[in-house]
Amino acid sequence: MAAHFGSRLRKGAATTAVAAAAVAALSASQAPGATGEDHGRQTAAGAATAAPDLTTDSSGDATGSSPYYTDLPPLNSPEPSPSSSIGTPVVRGGSEAGIPATVLDAYKRAEAELRASKPGCNLPWQLLAAIGKVESGQARGGRVDANGTTLGRILGPQLDGNGFALIPDTDHGAYDGNSRYDQAVGPMQFIPSTWAWAGRDGNDDGKSDPNNIYDAALAAGHYLCRNDWDMSSTAGLHSAILSYNNSQDYLNLVLNWVDYYRKGTHTVPDGTGPVPEHRSDDSTPHHGTSPKPSDPPSGKPHRKPHEKPDGKPDEPREPGGGESPKPPAPPKPPVPPTPPQTPTDTVDHLEDAGTAKLTATAGDAFAERIGTRAETKAGKTVGKVRVRFTITGDTDATFVGGERVAAVATDAKGTAHAPALQAGEKTGTFKITATVVGRPVKGVDYTAAVTERTADTLARTGDTPLTCTPGGEFADQVQLKATFKGAVADKVAATATLIKSDTDATENDKGPYFKDADGKPVRTLTGLRTDGKGLLTLPKLYADDTTGTYLLRVTTAGGATLTVELKVAPAADSSGDPGTTPSATPSPSASG
Repeated sequence: MAAHFGSRLRKGAATTAVAAAAVAALSASQAPGATGEDHGRQTAAGAATAAPDLTTDSSGDATGSSPYYTDLPPLNSPEPSPSSSIGTPVVRGGSEAGIPATVLDAYKRAEAELRASKPGCNLPWQLLAAIGKVESGQARGGRVDANGTTLGRILGPQLDGNGFALIPDTDHGAYDGNSRYDQAVGPMQFIPSTWAWAGRDGNDDGKSDPNNIYDAALAAGHYLCRNDWDMSSTAGLHSAILSYNNSQDYLNLVLNWVDYYRKGTHTVPDGTGPVPEHRSDDSTPHHGTSPKPSDPPSGKPHRKPHEKPDGKPDEPREPGGGESPKPPAPPKPPVPPTPPQTPTDTVDHLEDAGTAKLTATAGDAFAERIGTRAETKAGKTVGKVRVRFTITGDTDATFVGGERVAAVATDAKGTAHAPALQAGEKTGTFKITATVVGRPVKGVDYTAAVTERTADTLARTGDTPLTCTPGGEFADQVQLKATFKGAVADKVAATATLIKSDTDATENDKGPYFKDADGKPVRTLTGLRTDGKGLLTLPKLYADDTTGTYLLRVTTAGGATLTVELKVAPAADSSGDPGTTPSATPSPSASG
């Protein structure tokens, strides 16, 4: 069942009360933050009925109380024994944590869009995954095409008032194929009357379709985030889930799956995900022609055809006297229809589509973009195939927008162009892998490189001579500006060394020096970097007791070099002669 607006009371609820209570018991024990408050009335048997409407939607129920999957995620503990008070085993689900690749991509894309458009909602993709799990088993194990549209419709029951809500057709059968009554549609199970106002376009194809996982996931996200609910708070999270289906059992079940997915998950190929086995209407009597078990035999069994009362077979009949009719041949089992082949099914491999060398300076955008072409075994290009690009390696590079994974559909020429790459500050190489969404075929690996920011020119920002007396400190700090091709060179790495001479760049062992954190002399500084304006201001310089002229050399990544002259000399006396102490006797010009 998807978004629930009105009261919910299925026929046959009494027959499922014990099973529902068992599921609720384990759900309540597993659900993080689950409360014991009664969000709806309880029958004598314990089966929950819904509370009054939470919204003003005219349909009263976004899905017409369609059934949902009740399988619980596995526990870390061994299988629990049946409750002694209930006596019914609790329904358990499989341990598969994988989510089909396209379905997971849709959940994460919806989370990113809501993070930008409704940041106060704090919607986690795991909530969408949990609802998608109980509503449709993640689009029936990820049976979607390259664009995210389900292969065949996922429909709830006909909402004709027979055990469900009565909702006459509102979409002329456009989404559910039913022109008499509405039915819940798609992986998130919206009824058309709700989709009319809640629908969204999640894959930017210009239309909103409840049968498309990208559209449905984004619509569910916006639906959950209405009323200014904050998913980071317990009250907001519970209110949102209960607005989707106003049932305490449903709340506990969804919270279980949210917690399960938060512990970790992984992608599996589309179409290979597990589908839950148990639904909320499993015990509801089925109407149709399905045979019922026969009553056990009583007394002697009936005599078989052509068998005498003593159990011996009749004598063979004479020719012409009529033969016993032969039992009809058992009907052949129906051949299941072959699923329609999608463009993705025809892809044999991916090929590079003329991608140039991928290189960029740290912090810059890559000028080149990755192009990947989908081809059949015969080399024919295939359009409308979703290609996933994934960044791996020790790097902080991303696609523009901050993502490390992007899915793009191939165009009419079979080529998918990845979003532009943005280099981070970490230099080195990394890898981008292109794979087909939903099909394990040969992909393509690309190598990209991030290089150091560079400068080609260094210059002092001032021209004051840098002088100091023996044992003193230089009054002015050395400040340089770095440029590259005339533009500011920001965040460029640099090294400063006090060298022996213009022809000997080894570190000097006397003369001016810097101080380390402990106040000890150092004559080489590494790890320096220009600021956002390209400026580099060195720490204070000090002098030992030796006089003379010394050299400070600064080099940057990219090869820019500047040598600065430093002088250490005794202070001059009042007459201008160096090396003597100024007289303490006042001069004649200063007297009287």
